[in-house]
Amino acid sequence: MTDCWKRHVALAIMSVLLFGAPLAPLPAQQPIFDTNSVLETIERLKPGEYIWAPDIAPTGPVLIIVSLANQRAVAYRNGVPIGVSTVSTGKPGYETPTGIFTILQKDVDHRSNLYDDAPMPYMQRLTWGGVALHGGNLPGYPASHGCIRLPLGFAKQLYGITRLGLTVVITKASAVPRLAPVPDPLRPTASDIDDTPSPEKFTWHPERSPSGPVSIVVSTADRRMIVLRNGRQIGSASIAAGAAVDRTTAYTLRAIDNAGLHWLRIPLSGETPPAQDAISDSQNRFRVAEEFRRAVAAVLSEGTTVLVTNDSLARSQTGRELTVITGEQE
Repeated sequence: MTDCWKRHVALAIMSVLLFGAPLAPLPAQQPIFDTNSVLETIERLKPGEYIWAPDIAPTGPVLIIVSLANQRAVAYRNGVPIGVSTVSTGKPGYETPTGIFTILQKDVDHRSNLYDDAPMPYMQRLTWGGVALHGGNLPGYPASHGCIRLPLGFAKQLYGITRLGLTVVITKASAVPRLAPVPDPLRPTASDIDDTPSPEKFTWHPERSPSGPVSIVVSTADRRMIVLRNGRQIGSASIAAGAAVDRTTAYTLRAIDNAGLHWLRIPLSGETPPAQDAISDSQNRFRVAEEFRRAVAAVLSEGTTVLVTNDSLARSQTGRELTVITGEQE
């Protein structure tokens, strides 16, 4: 594939995933990309095929979204899609869990501790219970024991741009995810909780994990907010919230500059992002102790992920608070 073709594909992917329409028809001479619709092209990728064009966004935070419904993975960098791949997830009885995860461990030449020493090249662990991203066989349908199998070439490329603590979203949504700009989800606006005093109870221990990517989970069911850095919990606070949210919503911090924080909303349940001027996400607003909010603001960095859910918070079965698993609403 020529550099010019790679850039054309990358621009088309970015246009489709961010805005829903290709910038221009793709050249017909390429055998894999043989339709005028990039979205159809992505859907028609054969098992083991992928598109990788990292030059469209050379730097910035990385986010990975895996769709169980259409067996695809999308890699974003700085809020821009840079790759799409076919995958093979967990077969019946070994279903891959949905939710937001952090990469806990990386190993170029890993072998399974559970399944006959099976090779798992370019392994990136998501849970200590046996779920990971890695290169493997892709028969065209869910066939793993819970892991997310990737084409070997894509697994290698992805491994090269990730780091421990990076966020991976696994969803049942069938649509190719598109990101949409939103206001700061951590700052409440006028809402039905204006007259509710902010809870003062919280804990804050940043020394438990001095550096690394930050993930924030807000449970309206538990009335609780937790902050993880590099996969370890460093803070927890009680919250005051309005009505329970009707679906799990995720946000990622794309950039921080003189204009402030620039957040993107990640659709997790197949919903279509609203127009930018219509986005308020008022149902996701909550209040927290101001001292805690300031402490959290001080550790935010590009790539920070916020999850707002009505599910109760789940913890690792080992007792180590290293990943957050939150099932989607049925």
